[in-house]
Amino acid sequence: MEDDEKTVQFHEMGLDDRILEAIARLRWKEPTLVQEKAIPLILEGKDVLARARTGSGKTGAFAIPVVHKILEGKRTATEQTVQVLILAPTRELCKQIKDNISQLTVLCKREVRFVDVSEKVPLEAQRPLLVDKPDIVVGTPMRVLAHISAGNLKVKESLKFLVVDEADLLFTYNHSSDIQEVLKHLPVIYQSFLTSATMWDDVKDFQKLVMNKPVVLRLEEPPLPSTSQLAQYIIKLEKIDKIVLITVLFHLNMIRGKTIIFVNTVDKGYKLRMFLGQFGISSCLLNSEMPVVSRCNIIDQFNSSKYDIIIASDEQHLIAPESSKTKEKPSKRKKDKESGVARGIDFQFVSNIINFDFPLTVKGYIHRVGRTARGNNQGTALSLVSVNEMKTFTEVREKLKELMPEAESVFKDFKFDMNQLDGFRYRALDAWKRCTSIAVRETRQKELRQELLNSNKLKSFFKNNPRDFQILRHDKSKHGLTPMGHLKHVPEYNIPVKLRRVSRITKKKFNKKVSKLEIEKTKLKRITKTQKKYMKRKADPLQSMEFSGFKKQKT
Repeated sequence: MEDDEKTVQFHEMGLDDRILEAIARLRWKEPTLVQEKAIPLILEGKDVLARARTGSGKTGAFAIPVVHKILEGKRTATEQTVQVLILAPTRELCKQIKDNISQLTVLCKREVRFVDVSEKVPLEAQRPLLVDKPDIVVGTPMRVLAHISAGNLKVKESLKFLVVDEADLLFTYNHSSDIQEVLKHLPVIYQSFLTSATMWDDVKDFQKLVMNKPVVLRLEEPPLPSTSQLAQYIIKLEKIDKIVLITVLFHLNMIRGKTIIFVNTVDKGYKLRMFLGQFGISSCLLNSEMPVVSRCNIIDQFNSSKYDIIIASDEQHLIAPESSKTKEKPSKRKKDKESGVARGIDFQFVSNIINFDFPLTVKGYIHRVGRTARGNNQGTALSLVSVNEMKTFTEVREKLKELMPEAESVFKDFKFDMNQLDGFRYRALDAWKRCTSIAVRETRQKELRQELLNSNKLKSFFKNNPRDFQILRHDKSKHGLTPMGHLKHVPEYNIPVKLRRVSRITKKKFNKKVSKLEIEKTKLKRITKTQKKYMKRKADPLQSMEFSGFKKQKT
């Protein structure tokens, strides 16, 4: 029994030494459950369908054996060919897969070539990347099909391995027709690996098309980590009290670590960021209406800890296709259907998830909360539930009880006395009222202008039309928010007595032991450049025309 329970380590799988060294550098101590089961099966040449929850290491489960097989084939290969095609639903996920492959091939980059064609650039710009026939091509079905149709990518005779990541999301993003066309250009025989968090009918039909007697890995694990790893809290409050609570949590530093705040609409995300900004709380935005370059940069900045708070809006039609069947008014705004927030993207070292707006479906809740407590890390999820959201919360709670019967109580009450926050209430409500729809629109226009000014494609245009550049640069918003510096500082009388110990806001005390020399140094540091220039000019008698005589030196 002890042998059966023992985890098979990476070095016991017969992997290439260069891959093992890369895994050691990534500090992957041992394979996850899906990696332990899938890697040996792929190395044996079998088709694998893995159904595992978010954050279970599915990318490593196919990337490791794929790189190993390429290295093995290089020993006898006579020509360079495209051997692996990886399809993913979103550009962010494609970039993430490319980064993971880059980390695993850090010691064999000359042998293993790879390229990501998901970026929204002209096909001609990516043609040189495909002319060299990289071993691995990563992209969305739409972009891969475009390159195949243009003759830039030919895999009819050389393809050996097909990976379809997050297959259920591919059909959610309406990629089914693109996938069908891509399959027509693939060889008859190839090995395939398919990952999916759910098993909808579309996924089952797709499985029959691309797989031959696949090994189905239905890993016996709950949809979310155990309560010892992931603490899920809920607080029931009025809709307007959400902004009061969110102000206190961040303004008094009661939340530590990197945090993702989820909202249901794009406008709510902008409004919440503007609201927090008035209190000096910096955050960044992520939604489907942003350019793909901006989205990828924001994810990189968040993962590199430049920002600790990210406000993400996950549109519900991207998570639950059944909810998108209802008739809704078509939006005039252009949204990128190849963007995703709640699923697929690997936000690194996320400590907290806050559902400012409670998700509309059970799947939406699972995918949101799955952004934290990934691997063996700890995580916390806090849901702010108003009266209108109680019905959805009840459905989520009952469903999680069915899926996680071993857990006694999935949700814990976040005990917080809202009556103690009256000192913050008037400040928070006043700041929230200032974030009007006009102010939101002005903020979005300002960001759009900044995108245009920083665009590499428009550099030549602005060089030939400097007048347009100057107009765009000096165009100022009329109804933007004016900064209110006093909101950044919290008076001590506003902080509840019980929270004064928790918050890290301390009153600066004057240290009597500090010498006069140190005090003078600190004063000099505060002097501006203009004051320094004036003092230097005044000290020079030839410039100031003032001279009071030499000071007598003490003997």
